[in-house]
Amino acid sequence: MITLSEMAWRPFWSLYLTNELGASIAAVGLLALVQSSERLLFQLPGGILADRWGRRKIIVYGTALRILTPILYLWATHWTQVFWALIISGATSIYMPAFNAIIADSPPETERGAGYGAYRMITSIPRIFSPIIGGVVMDSFGYLEGVRLFLYVSLGVNILVTYVRYRVITETLVDESDAKRRPKVREKKTLKENVRETFDLPRTIWVMIAVAVLSSFGTRMVMSFTSIYAVEVIGLTNTQLGLVSTTAGLITAALALPGGMLADRFGRKPMILFSRVATPVSLFFTTLCGNFSQYYTVQGLNSLAAALGGGGGRGRAGGPAWNALVADIVPREKRGTVQGAIGTVTGIVSAPASILGSYLWTNLGPQFPFYAASITGLVGVIVFWIWVKEPKQVKRVDLPLDTG
Repeated sequence: MITLSEMAWRPFWSLYLTNELGASIAAVGLLALVQSSERLLFQLPGGILADRWGRRKIIVYGTALRILTPILYLWATHWTQVFWALIISGATSIYMPAFNAIIADSPPETERGAGYGAYRMITSIPRIFSPIIGGVVMDSFGYLEGVRLFLYVSLGVNILVTYVRYRVITETLVDESDAKRRPKVREKKTLKENVRETFDLPRTIWVMIAVAVLSSFGTRMVMSFTSIYAVEVIGLTNTQLGLVSTTAGLITAALALPGGMLADRFGRKPMILFSRVATPVSLFFTTLCGNFSQYYTVQGLNSLAAALGGGGGRGRAGGPAWNALVADIVPREKRGTVQGAIGTVTGIVSAPASILGSYLWTNLGPQFPFYAASITGLVGVIVFWIWVKEPKQVKRVDLPLDTG
C-alpha cells in the first residue's frame, strides 16, 4: 500500500523540486544530504530498541510518524521549507532495522533468502502500475498538481497502514519457550558497555559495512539527479520515465523470490556479487544513452541487479541475499542492532555524496557523477569478493512422515 502510493510521485520528486519549488542542482544535493543525515541518526537507535523492546513496537511507532511526512510536504511552497518534512521522514527510518529483523526471524535459516525474496516480490507488485500512472498524471497536470494529488493519497494510506500493522504484526524476538528462560529484570550496563556491545561485530560484518559504504556513496552521488538527467539531458517525457520505473517494479516482482531461492540454494555471495557488479556498470552505461530505448535497457539491467538480491540497485545495504547473509552471521538477539549499525555507519560516511555529485554535475558536466559512482561501486565489489566469507549453512533435511 505504501509503495502503491509513493511510487506514483517519488520518481518525479527531484523534478518537482527544481520546477515547482525553485531548487537548483546544488539545492537538490543539499536536500539529499539532509535526508540521509536524518536517516543515519535514527537507524542505530532503532536497531537497539528493536532488540530490547521488540520489533512490533518500533515498527508501529515508526509507521505512525509517516503520517506527518506528506502533511509537511504539502505545506512546503519553497524548497527551503522541505527540511522539516525530511527531518520527520528521516525519523521514520527508526523502524527499518526492526522490519529487516522481523523478516529474518520468521522463516527457517534454509529458507531465509526466499523469505526476503517473497517480501520483496509482493511489495514490488505496486511498482508495476504506480510510476506509469504517475508519469501520465505529471504530463497531464504538471508536477505541482500531480505530486500534491499523490501526497494526499499517501497521507490516507499511511494512516491505514499504521492501523493495520498495529492489529496484525506479532512479536518475533521472544517466543514462549525463550520467555520462560529469560530473566524478567535485564542487567543494567553503563553507556560505555552498551556502545562496546553494539559495535562488537564479526569481522565479516565490518567488511560488509565497508562495501555498503562504497556502494551507497557511489549511488547517492547520482540518485537524486537520475530523473533530472533522464528528462533534461536524454530527453525523456514524464510518461517514459514512469514506464522505466514501472518496468523496474515488474522485474523486481518477477525475480525477487527466485533470486532469494537461488541465494538459499547456491549461496548468498554469488548473488550479491552479480548485483553489485551490474549496478556500477549500468550507471556508466547511463552516460552513453541518447534516447529512451537505450535508457530503458540500461535501467532494466540495474533493476535486474537489485531484484536478484544484492541490494546494489540503489546502493543500499539490502536485498534478499544481502539481508539473508547478515542474518546468517548475526544471532537473533542482535539482528536489529546490526541492521541499525550498518545503516548508521553507511549513512554517516556516504552523507556528503549528494553534495559531491552536485559539484561534479555543475562544474564538470552531468556525466561525471555517474563516472565517479561507477568507480566507487566497483571498488566495493573487489572488497566484497576478496574479504567476505560466507558461513556454512545448516543443510535442510527432509524427515520421513511420522505415522505414529
